[in-house]
Amino acid sequence: MGFIALQSWSRGASASVNLLRPQVVGPYPKLYDGGAVQAVKFDVRASSSRKSFKQLRRETQLQGKDTTTKKVTEAEVIARVDDDTSTSKASSINAVAAAAAPRDKVLQACTVTSGLMAALGLLIRKASHVASTEGLPIPDCSSDIPWLIAGTVVLISSSRFLLLNSWPDFADSSEAANQQILASLEPLDYLVVATLPGISEEMLFRGALMPLFGTSWGSIVGVGLIFGLLHLGSGRKYSFAVWASVVGIVYGYAAVLSSSLVVPMASHALNNLVGGLLWRYTSSTSSSKLKSLE
Repeated sequence: MGFIALQSWSRGASASVNLLRPQVVGPYPKLYDGGAVQAVKFDVRASSSRKSFKQLRRETQLQGKDTTTKKVTEAEVIARVDDDTSTSKASSINAVAAAAAPRDKVLQACTVTSGLMAALGLLIRKASHVASTEGLPIPDCSSDIPWLIAGTVVLISSSRFLLLNSWPDFADSSEAANQQILASLEPLDYLVVATLPGISEEMLFRGALMPLFGTSWGSIVGVGLIFGLLHLGSGRKYSFAVWASVVGIVYGYAAVLSSSLVVPMASHALNNLVGGLLWRYTSSTSSSKLKSLE
């Protein structure tokens, strides 16, 4: 069905449409008679809503081409987004790696800090009558010690692995600390940064501070909380402090249960080593995947 624009019009004897010139009389226009003036003449063609078969087929083909082009364009956009995401991940990893401390600085800081903590722990044990008389002995190696060490290592390392895959905030904190400390180290250096802190920290916290408050649960939990709070900083958030507090409580209970510092010392060092080697393996695997995507 055709349509005509809304205007003043009259039909003559021919097939044309004669538009009448309006005369403005007052505020309203008035139309002259058709015989009095010469009308403006033009032809009107009605537009049909029915299209020929060829035209419909042509439009269908064009729409098919447009759809194909749109699909290709969307695929290109998705590919570009994936490339940008991979590039941003690689850039962030490279940026964190660039901020990692140099190898010699890490080893020096680890050695000096561990030495100071061990010396402080020994000083407290010697200066305090409670710690020297009721403190936990170091060279106690009964038959139960290896089993307690193995059980503590399995418990803490497996819990850490589960948290890394289920607690994003803890995973981010661990990643930031590991990147800063471990990124520049050689494989054998992991033995140094795992063993020295494990021995010195246990000497100070479980060997000196905990005996000052006794071997009760209050002492175990209190020293464990102090141990956790001191693990804040260097990119580590409160989630990491919570984890370190729980680990400190476990080490304290193991020390009281075994009446020996060997269990928390060995467990601490082995857990550090397992965590460091696991991070090195996973980070190298992620880097190789990113390189393959590039």
